[in-house]
Amino acid sequence: MNSYRRPGFFGGFSLFPPVIKLLLLSNVTIYIIFNLLLSGFSVGSTSFDLIITKYFALNPLKPVLFNENGQILQLSFYPWQLITYMFLHGDFFHLFFNMLMLWMFGAELENTWGQKRFLTYYFVCGIGAGLCNLLIAPMFGPVGPTVGASGSIYGILVAFGYLFPNREIYVYFLIPVKAKYLVIIFMIIELFSAGGGRNDGIAHFAHLGGGIIGFIYLLIMYKGSPTKFFGNTSFKDKFSSYTSSGKRSYSPPVYSNGTNAKKEEASDAKYQDLNVTDYKKKLKLRKNLRRRK
Repeated sequence: MNSYRRPGFFGGFSLFPPVIKLLLLSNVTIYIIFNLLLSGFSVGSTSFDLIITKYFALNPLKPVLFNENGQILQLSFYPWQLITYMFLHGDFFHLFFNMLMLWMFGAELENTWGQKRFLTYYFVCGIGAGLCNLLIAPMFGPVGPTVGASGSIYGILVAFGYLFPNREIYVYFLIPVKAKYLVIIFMIIELFSAGGGRNDGIAHFAHLGGGIIGFIYLLIMYKGSPTKFFGNTSFKDKFSSYTSSGKRSYSPPVYSNGTNAKKEEASDAKYQDLNVTDYKKKLKLRKNLRRRK
């Protein structure tokens, strides 16, 4: 049976499981190559940044003209962009906070689910976020090229709140907030930001889409219902060997006949008298013999 343990330096889960490590390295490496090393180069009269944006960022379904520093380029959607946009980031802080959230909440999910399920969930949320940005966001305003793993990160946040609803997260390292409330706060902020039509350069519908798609995926995976979002008993049953108080569960003893008998069922047990020597009688007999002598 699998047992649940929190990550730690001594035993327990790995702090950097394989998929998390691969995603961190790939995102950081791509950022260094595209945003730092090749940023100042151009192919003909077109900057390398625009070429990356044209072919690898998530562009709208309808072709649009994109103007950057006087260079105009038509951007079109390609199917592979639903994958590649997740590995591109606009600036250092965009990358830093996404990777921080990926490690903080994703490491425990990967250790719980395993590599294959976690990686599948990561891409399902990312692709779902991209589709929401392509299909729903244009209804509320103009949409430009989209980059970043934020959609997958919001899906990971929802999964963490689903599996560990009462785990306390220290906001700004000071304020303890339970995971379920933190997820609700983040989703409400994104909902109002998206519904308000704010043109702040943030793909709010991608964030919402990643969280909602992740939620649906979790309901299918655990065969739950929306009303049990923060009380997932199926997951608790899976790791029932460890309770929330740290005490192990008790199972009744199994006897040789294969039944879980109670104490009173052993009342018909047979006992045999043991042949013991009566030392007191022997001592008395010896004393009497000594007196006669």
